[in-house]
Amino acid sequence: MSTTRRRDVHQIGDVAERVGLSLRTVRYYEEAGLLLPVGRTVGGFRLYDKDAVDRLLLIKKMKPLGFTLEEMRSLLVLRDELAQPDLPAQQRAELQARLATWVALAEEKLITLRQQVQVAEAFVGGLHDDAERSSGAT
Repeated sequence: MSTTRRRDVHQIGDVAERVGLSLRTVRYYEEAGLLLPVGRTVGGFRLYDKDAVDRLLLIKKMKPLGFTLEEMRSLLVLRDELAQPDLPAQQRAELQARLATWVALAEEKLITLRQQVQVAEAFVGGLHDDAERSSGAT
């Protein structure tokens, strides 16, 4: 499928640069089924739209928090489903409940990270104290 007429699409290199990932990483996420090109150029180069950029930015946030590929896929599918404007109210409510579970999980990860930062700050402070004491002892 040729989408060279399509506005606001970008080749993989442009997308990778925009989101700060390597070409290899973008291809990896595509192979894992986390993002799909919207088409290809006449020359066969993958084309991605704003949605693909947004998906990669979300993935980039999830990765350092320890989310697995399957968890990333699950959240991306959920977001795609919620974006459908003609969802029946019952289905939308179920999806929103699932999203609330994601919110709680992300908040738990945030609490854990804040605790780790506090431990790291105390550790660094102790090292600074050690450095000051050792410089005064000479």
